[in-house]
Amino acid sequence: MQNPRDELIRIDKSGQAHPIGVVASQRMRAREGTYRLLPGPTHVVFMRYTGEDGLRDVGDGEVVRLAGEITAPGMMCDVLALVAQASWRGELCVMDRSSRRSIFFDQGNIVGVQTSIDSERLGAVLYRYGALTEEQHERVLEQVSMGKRVGESAIELGFLTQSAVFNYIRRQAEEVVFATLTVGDGTFYFLDGFDEAKLVSQQVISANALLMDGVTRMDEMRYFRQRIPSADHVPYRLEEQRAVSSEFEKVYGAVDGRASIEAIGRYTGLGEFETTKQLYALIQSKHVALRPPRTEGGPAALVATANDVLAALFAHMRQAGKRDEFVHSMSAFAVGAGVYDILFRNAGPDEHGRLEPQVVAENAVIVAAGADPETILKQMLHDYVSFALFSAGATLGRAAEANLGRELAEAVASLRPHR
Repeated sequence: MQNPRDELIRIDKSGQAHPIGVVASQRMRAREGTYRLLPGPTHVVFMRYTGEDGLRDVGDGEVVRLAGEITAPGMMCDVLALVAQASWRGELCVMDRSSRRSIFFDQGNIVGVQTSIDSERLGAVLYRYGALTEEQHERVLEQVSMGKRVGESAIELGFLTQSAVFNYIRRQAEEVVFATLTVGDGTFYFLDGFDEAKLVSQQVISANALLMDGVTRMDEMRYFRQRIPSADHVPYRLEEQRAVSSEFEKVYGAVDGRASIEAIGRYTGLGEFETTKQLYALIQSKHVALRPPRTEGGPAALVATANDVLAALFAHMRQAGKRDEFVHSMSAFAVGAGVYDILFRNAGPDEHGRLEPQVVAENAVIVAAGADPETILKQMLHDYVSFALFSAGATLGRAAEANLGRELAEAVASLRPHR
C-alpha cells in the first residue's frame, strides 16, 4: 500500500508550495502551467488550469461540476444517484492512490466506462466470464500489443461474434460501476460533457437500475463473505443424497474439489458474484463445503516461505550471539508439539534454520492422515514460525521483536491458515 506521506505538499508562509513526497512531486510536474486558486475552505486547496489570463476558456479543460473525498465504501452510491437524478451529461471520475475509473453519463443513463484496473478491462472480463479461454485471451492480448482493441481482435480471430462482444462491453460497464461503489478511500469529480471518441461503443444502461443492483450486490457479498471468504477457496461435494435444486445444477456440476470459485465462475460463464451466491446456498443445504485456497507452487512453496522467515531469524540470533539458545528453544517446541518430528523427518532444519521443502511436503501427507495435506502443513508451519518469532523477540527485547515483526509480517501472514 502506498504511504500517504508520499502525497504530501507543504505550503510555506510566503504561499509557495513544495512537494514533500515522491508522488506529490510527480503529480505537480505533470500539471505544469498556470492555475487559478479558487475560493474554498481553509483546509482545502482547489486550483484549476486557466493559463496566464486567469480566465476559464474552452481549451482549459472541462468544468468540474461536483467533487469530493471518499472516506468509506458505499459513499459513491449517493453521488451516482444524484448524477442520474439530475440527468447530467459528463464523466464521473473516481480515483484512489493507484487506480482511476471513469463512468460516462447521459440523460440518467450510463453510456460507457474506462478503467485502469487490469482485472476490469474488457479482455479480463471476457476471460473471467468464460467467453475466452486462457489461450484465446493470450492471443487477443498479443493483438492488443500491436495496437488493436480487445473486441476487434476477438472478432477477427473468430473467437466471438460482434453481438457477443457488444454484450460483454455492457457486462464490463456493470463490473466497473459495481467496483466503483466499493471504493473506500479516494476522490471523485464530475466533469461536464465528454468526447464521444472516448467510448468504445454506445451503451444505454439505466443508472438507477444499475445502482440498485450494485447496492444489493454489496449487501449480499458482505453476507456471503461470512461463509465464503474469497473466490480463491475451493468447494467440494459432501455426501448428501438429496437432489440439488435445478437452479444450482450448473454450478454444482462444476464442483470437483479442485477448481476454485473463480475458476467455476469462468467455466459456467456466471462470474464470481453469481457463483458465490449459488455456492452459499449449496453450503447452507449441506451439499457443498469449502477448502482454503491452494498455494501457488503447492506445499513445497509453503516450506520455502517458512524458510525465508526462519533463515532471517537465525541470522539475527547468530549476530546477537544467541544462536545456540534459539536452536534449543525451537527444538524444545518441536518435540513438545509431538508431530513435528514426523513432519521434519530427514528434512532438517539445517544450520541456517532451513527445511528441505520437498521432503516436508511428502511428510505432510503422512501427518495429514487423509485430511488435506496443504491445510495441515500451513497450520503447522504458521505455528512454528510464529513461535520462532516469539522466541527471538523474547531473547532480543521488545524493540527488536517489533522490528522483526514488521520485517517478516508479509511472509508470516502468507502462512496464516484461512477459515
